[in-house]
Amino acid sequence: MAYIRLDQVHVSFPLYDVTGRSLKKHLMGVRTGGVIAHGGCTMVQALNGVSFTVNHGDRLALVGHNGAGKTTLLRVLAGIYEPAYGSVKVEGTIAPLFDISLGMEMEATGYDNILLRGLYLGLSKHEIRQRAPEIAEFTELGEFLNLPLRTYSLGMRMRLGFAVSTAIEPDVLLLDEGLSAGDASFMAKANARLKEFWDKAAIIVLASHSEWLMREVCDKAILIEHGQVQYFGSVDEVLAVYQQPAAVLG
Repeated sequence: MAYIRLDQVHVSFPLYDVTGRSLKKHLMGVRTGGVIAHGGCTMVQALNGVSFTVNHGDRLALVGHNGAGKTTLLRVLAGIYEPAYGSVKVEGTIAPLFDISLGMEMEATGYDNILLRGLYLGLSKHEIRQRAPEIAEFTELGEFLNLPLRTYSLGMRMRLGFAVSTAIEPDVLLLDEGLSAGDASFMAKANARLKEFWDKAAIIVLASHSEWLMREVCDKAILIEHGQVQYFGSVDEVLAVYQQPAAVLG
């Protein structure tokens, strides 16, 4: 059974080049979710003591203003960021769809990047080669797959990354509402595939500002502010807290 368990997870980022007085003043005034601490270097506390459990069958929305820590949390769940301390346990295969270009190389061909992205997602070489023809067909990139990725437009790269990312059957699906898969005509095809994709997932974690999308996809939510979990409950409960005058809106 798939599950996610976080216990007192802390993530900090050092800012080594903050030397100018005016830049420091600017950073102190920026509306950010993290806590900025000064010492030998400037540290941004992106996540601060985050603990929660998500069980098999749950669809969890991450609610909070820009900079609250939602993307950092997704990256922790994906294994991209290691917490400074605290524990992260994820049971099941993971598909991160918030950055579908991770694991791809600009100098490699489209076909080579199918292999690279597939390996990044945990597939074996045999599994990738079996799925490569279907992935290539879905991209609609044709002969461009023989060319280096650096020759692609942004939309073409997004098509390729999306096609590989949705060629697996994950237990845990990590989503960002900002996901784009290219031009409008391709997006209709991508959205249909994405709907099938999340119907099969054992767990979904969605970072979003869209109330409609959160209510459509999720049954639970957490409110994150300044890198901390402020509230955990149903989507309606969390949105009600988020929309209170005292809440920090993004």
